[in-house]
Amino acid sequence: MNYITIALAKGRLAKKAMGMLEEIGITCEEMKEPDSRKLIFTNEKLGLKFFLAKANDVPTYVEYGAADIGIVGKDTILEEGRKMYEVLDLNMGKCRMCVAGPESARELLQNGGLIRVATKYPNIAKDYFYNKRHQTVEIIKLNGSIELAPIVGLSEVIVDIVETGATLRENGLAVLEEICPLSARMVVNQVSMKMEHERITGMINGLREVLLKGR
Repeated sequence: MNYITIALAKGRLAKKAMGMLEEIGITCEEMKEPDSRKLIFTNEKLGLKFFLAKANDVPTYVEYGAADIGIVGKDTILEEGRKMYEVLDLNMGKCRMCVAGPESARELLQNGGLIRVATKYPNIAKDYFYNKRHQTVEIIKLNGSIELAPIVGLSEVIVDIVETGATLRENGLAVLEEICPLSARMVVNQVSMKMEHERITGMINGLREVLLKGR
């Protein structure tokens, strides 16, 4: 039996995803060892390998076939724009991608003038402003606290993930427009889907049933 390799985005998402996989009988005891320095975890009996990766890298591993399956947030899928199948919304880690800023920026957005947009997600921001709003903007890529940008005058608005909106409110900012809803998704390598169709679709169907039960 060939191994099927699953790449998980590190952190909370990986823990939640493993919890879901356990419900359909997919376990990996090696991953539960707190002090393990291993990079690849194996379940020999099921013919499965798992590894944890930085969220941004998961789509790359899947596109190039280093992983057959990936579990990662929709924000990363949109930003990375890799060729792969998105097969299932896992309904975890729900939040929204939004345009946010001070109330005064609402008018600037509506006037369609040239504004500066700070974001960790330049591709998502570009697609939204250029293709959906047909507005020319200057996009500034940041890696740290995006909320800081409009406060210190670096940008008029930001494009960022919003969960509760508490951080925005605390800093005098608000959601001005919603770009799209986000959650964790299961993605599959295009060749793996053909070669291991039965095993992969079995996994997808099992997870789908877990999701239906949880509704």
